[in-house]
Amino acid sequence: MLVIPGQAGKDMCDPHLGVSRRALLRVGGTGLFGLSLGQMLGLKAQANDSALATGGPGWNKAKSIILVYLQGGPSHLDLWDPKENVPDNVRSAFAPISTKLPGVKFTEILPKLAQVNDKFTLIRSMSYTPNGLFNHTAAIYQMMTGYTTDKVSPSGQLEPPSPKDFPNFGSNIIRLKPPKEQMLPFVMLPRPLQESNVVGKGGTAGFLGKAYDPYTLYPDGDDMDMAKMERIRIDDLQLRPEVYATRLERRARLREQINSLMPRMDEAVADYKLGEYYDQALGLIISGRAREAFAISTEDDATRDLYGRNTFGQSLLLARRLVEAGTRVVEVVWPKVANSDNHSWDHHVGLTDRMKKQSGPMFDAGLSGLITDLDQRGLLNETLVVAVGEFGRSPQKGVSTSGNGNSADGRDHWPYCYTAMVAGAGITPGAVYGESDKTASAPSKSPVHPAELLATIYHSFGIHPETIVYNHLNQPRELVKAQAITSLFV
Repeated sequence: MLVIPGQAGKDMCDPHLGVSRRALLRVGGTGLFGLSLGQMLGLKAQANDSALATGGPGWNKAKSIILVYLQGGPSHLDLWDPKENVPDNVRSAFAPISTKLPGVKFTEILPKLAQVNDKFTLIRSMSYTPNGLFNHTAAIYQMMTGYTTDKVSPSGQLEPPSPKDFPNFGSNIIRLKPPKEQMLPFVMLPRPLQESNVVGKGGTAGFLGKAYDPYTLYPDGDDMDMAKMERIRIDDLQLRPEVYATRLERRARLREQINSLMPRMDEAVADYKLGEYYDQALGLIISGRAREAFAISTEDDATRDLYGRNTFGQSLLLARRLVEAGTRVVEVVWPKVANSDNHSWDHHVGLTDRMKKQSGPMFDAGLSGLITDLDQRGLLNETLVVAVGEFGRSPQKGVSTSGNGNSADGRDHWPYCYTAMVAGAGITPGAVYGESDKTASAPSKSPVHPAELLATIYHSFGIHPETIVYNHLNQPRELVKAQAITSLFV
């Protein structure tokens, strides 16, 4: 097989796109058909152009994505996949209610989402068999990157973030589809991904380099502080009054002149892509676009109330403002440490009280408000919204599935079956994809692996899931080893 050295895709119409493993394998067979290398490359370029133009349902529909990440693992049986005629230790304590869709029921915890489920698709068949992924950190890493890791402790936790990690899907998107507006490309808020003392695993650009890391907006205050979004600080995006834009641009030109005389220094820091970071920061400061997007205080009271006056609700409101201003990827992380108490989704104990009084109402108001607001503003047509956790909760209450203790009113981790919500950017409105069995223990129809959900996200941005990227050792890796679920789209 002929191997051509060099960066994949450098000479094509879309140099930011790599090639797929499938395309690489095809090169080895070209001699069988009497094709020269030049002819083969010409045909391949035509095939790429055709694939970009006709990628199937949902292809290249999304301009932005809001991922609502429910770290901690919410119970699907107690939210939007309730089961009736099941044993008492399986049945939710919450009554089932009707929704906008005939025959589709949620629990009483989600009355507002029940009135807008004609605008989104539920995937009731999310599922995977864990391989050291019974606990949060490793499962979060898989959900965010599409890959598992070799270094998993018996508890399921991982080592801290590393430059060798696989990139968060958002980092891949902004690298391959950079935003056109002078705007923050990727924002993560209002807190990092976290289990115990492992903070941020799966939330960085990893081997892509820090230039593709998200801008993190983590306001001061602990997780129980519901007013922390009122104290957003964006000092690093503020242009000091005495520094005019023209002066700042002159300083940038001076920096370029100095750098041209220091090639060795540039070479030394090349891996950190500091030039890209500097140019991005300079443009943001001069334009002021990001500062305006962060000013949620300019929203009227009715809109702020729609989302809920709490950290989660106001984070989703800010997410809407960011995509409206041109941000490509926003990840809203559930504002509580994955494995914790109170309004965490990690309901090993006290599920009924905690979900009814804390996590449930915030989630219901915030997500329904986001869907409604995006729809009314016409933004849902081009904004993909995904709400998902790293797993669901055990069908049987009070049992241990991950080594954790559980009360009679608690459910343990359950990766074998859970629910995700997808909306916008060509997703079929008012649909249910897949089914769970009679106790929501396993999919009975159309199982969806987390990697397939990521592949679907890439597909919606016009990015082939099998696009090759190169890791820190210059080894080729697919964005994700899965295919998009195109039947989710209209």
